[in-house]
Amino acid sequence: MFGKKKTNSTSLGKSLERFDSLIGRQTEIHGSLRLMQSVRIDGKVIGNIEAPKDQPITVVVGADGEIQGDVFASRVIVAGKVSGNIDAFERAELHASALVQGDVKYGSIAVEHGARLQGLLLQVDATQVRPQPDHAKNAIRKAQATTGASE
Repeated sequence: MFGKKKTNSTSLGKSLERFDSLIGRQTEIHGSLRLMQSVRIDGKVIGNIEAPKDQPITVVVGADGEIQGDVFASRVIVAGKVSGNIDAFERAELHASALVQGDVKYGSIAVEHGARLQGLLLQVDATQVRPQPDHAKNAIRKAQATTGASE
């Protein structure tokens, strides 16, 4: 009971997702990616990553992976670094080693202890049309106006 430390490093569960595309550790891509299938990123992508909203596509950022840009996909799983906003239409997962510098919009979310986020968490309805880029700023202004009006 006490004194026994659990060492389960996969507390969010293993994904059964099949990845036909892999961006390896020594690979660096400059430019936007338009996905038609799930991808695992262990290298570096400088540019936005977009998947169609109506397809169950997953973007996984491995522990050594890095994205400098926005990510739009049904499921986004981060164990590495993302410098940009994440729009996970269905689910976002931030593992303990994750560093996200941007806002995360999600339908559902799982966050491991130790994950770092420098931005906002915004839950959105999965059926909602993709929000405009300034959606987070508008949400903050609206919340501030509501708070100021109630005082």
